[in-house]
Amino acid sequence: MIKRILVFALCIGLLFAISFSLHNYFITDSLSFQLWQVYLYHALAALIVYSSMEGVSSVLPTQAGYTYLVLMFLKLGIFVLVFKHSVFDNDHLTQTERFALVVPLFLFLTAEAVAVAKLLNSK
Repeated sequence: MIKRILVFALCIGLLFAISFSLHNYFITDSLSFQLWQVYLYHALAALIVYSSMEGVSSVLPTQAGYTYLVLMFLKLGIFVLVFKHSVFDNDHLTQTERFALVVPLFLFLTAEAVAVAKLLNSK
């Protein structure tokens, strides 16, 4: 269990470093929020969700799917609360800013979903 969490943390760390560097390199416009904070939030949230799923799947394997669903809602709800002032109060987000919010979400959500699916299929 600990080994899988550490491997996942390493993969998330590499994904964070590579994707943030590339994304930051290609953005030419200034954003109304800090891009590294969005990436960091999604990386930490993915790590917390995966670690929670490891624990729940070992104790209650039949309830792991419901737990994942609840964690997804919590993750998105906390994102809204944390970035409410810098993102959601701004009615005039540019196309670049919109993509800058969606790209990290889907990158880390995909990595997290693949890891959780692999975990649940192994149990």
